[in-house]
Parts: sequence; structure tokens; C-alpha cells
Amino acid sequence: MINNNDPAIELTANEISNIWAGYLKSSMELRFFEHFLSTTKDKDIKKVVEKMFNFSQKKINELKKIFNKDHLAVPLGFTEKDIRDDAEKVFSDQLILFFCNDLTMLSMITYPSALSDCTRKDIRDYFQMSIEHNIKIQNEITELMLSKGIYLKPPQVSINSELDFVENVSYLNGFFGGSRPVNTAEIANLSRIIQRAQFSKMIFVGFSQLATEKEVKKYFRKGRDELEKVSDALREILDDENIPVSSSSDYKLYDVKMSPFSDKLMMFYVNTCLGMFCFIMISQAMTSCLRTDIIFELNKISKDMQKYYSQGLLLLIKEKWIEQPPQPVNRKI
Repeated sequence: MINNNDPAIELTANEISNIWAGYLKSSMELRFFEHFLSTTKDKDIKKVVEKMFNFSQKKINELKKIFNKDHLAVPLGFTEKDIRDDAEKVFSDQLILFFCNDLTMLSMITYPSALSDCTRKDIRDYFQMSIEHNIKIQNEITELMLSKGIYLKPPQVSINSELDFVENVSYLNGFFGGSRPVNTAEIANLSRIIQRAQFSKMIFVGFSQLATEKEVKKYFRKGRDELEKVSDALREILDDENIPVSSSSDYKLYDVKMSPFSDKLMMFYVNTCLGMFCFIMISQAMTSCLRTDIIFELNKISKDMQKYYSQGLLLLIKEKWIEQPPQPVNRKI
């Protein structure tokens, strides 16, 4: 019988890729949680941050064991050099909670994919542990947001209770007049992207104030403007049908003299977390939307975002902030 927990069974390329990405993500989260833990005033929110901080440390320790067991170099990731312990509070407590929620949602999207991609038992156990933690902490965050009255509820609409089928291709029409009302799948996807754009925009605003490098500042400001276009374009579709989308007034930032985060840390979060989430949400929306005008708009947004985040990748390379992932032995020599 094969023991899939046996370190003699070499890791697959998929497993190495997943734990490498997981380590970078966890080390990034740990740096943000350090700052949040030292600056959060609200006791309830601080408990959530502390749980996430402790779990990030646990994940890093578990991944180090795997890397060492399999004789792989441990990534540098993000260290104490990427955070200032003496920095002032940047985000309001409510924004910190939204930030924590954002990291949790990203984990809920990426970890199940990683779990299904892995073979060896210790790797599967790691991602299963991570998923179970994130399910629990996301429930806590949702309940806390509801209790504080800051949870952004999706739109509520009156539903036709009759069962019906699409009768002809006019159902897809969105360009030439007489377009049908948006359906619930389209409302859900558009409102989700709009709310996501609102949060991301505020992160770009905050990071543009904190960044020290001129090009990084410029990149974050451009991201802010791009997300404003996304929000306006998709909101117009819902406004035409009088469907309101919740917005938050709790995305508050404080003016500080010194940034608590390195430019490298902020760039990684923006390009990896905000960028990855952006493409995942747009892809999901495009596969479930049936109105041609919505698909056209989403496709345009996707192309614009791809161009924007490609510029960020070039900037990361220019600044030498990207760690090269593990590569196989060159057998062409």
C-alpha cells in the first residue's frame, strides 16, 4: 500500500507551486496582521485579527517543515523589513475588518483549487486545515459585520415565482433596444464586482498616499482611476433598472507621516490579491451573464485590467521584488 504521506514520494509540480504561493501569501498576511494587531482599538475586531495572525504564523511554520522535509529552499517572502512596528494607525477598525474579510475570501477561492490539485496526504491535510479555518473565521467576520451594521448586503429584488424557459435568442439582446431586465445571476455578479471595486479603490487611495517610490505612487493612482471606471460602467447598468447597490462609508483612512508597509508589500497585495480576485470575479460573471451588452462590458473591463496589472508586473520586475518560483532542472543542456 502506498503511503501518500511518505516524504520519499516526491512533490509534484502542482504541489510545489501551491505551497510556494501559499507561503508568499501567508508571509504577506502576517505583516499586515502585525500592524492591525498593534493598531486596532475595537476589542471584537482585534480578536478576529489575533486569530488570523496566529493562524498565519501556524501556516508558515507548517510550510517550512514541508520545504525542509523535501529539501526545497524556503521562500524569502515578506519579513520584518516590510513592516514598521512604530508606525501610526492607517486604517479605521472597520476598514481593517473589511481587509481581513478580503484576505479570507481570497483563501476561500484559491485553497479549494489547491486541495483538489494535490496528491500527497500531508499537502492535502495542510490545505484542508486552511480551508476549515477560513470557513470558521469568515463566519465570525460576517456575524461581526452584521452586529456592527456594516455588512454590505447584496441587492434584494422581487422575484417572479412562475417557472419559464428562454424562447428565442432575443433573450440575449442587450444592444439594440428592447433588452430584457437583468436576471438574478447578472445582478449578483455585477453587484459583487461593484462592491469589490469600491473596496479595492480605497486600498489604492490609501496605498498611493503611503508609497515612497514615485512610480509605485503613480501605479496605485492609476489603479484608483481604473476601478472608478469599472464601478461607474457596471453601476449604470443596474441604475437603469433601479437596482441599488450597497456602498460603505466605513472605508476610512488616516493621514500618517510614515508608511507602516514597504512598497514591495503593498505591490504584492495589489497585484496578487486584488488582481487575482479581479480576474476570478470577472470570469465568473462572464460565464453566467447572458445579455450581450453586459458580456461586452465585462470583456472590456477584463482587457483593461489585464493591461493595468501587466504594468504592475513589469514594475515588480524592475524593482527586483519578484521571487523566482522553483524551476525544474534544465535538461536541454
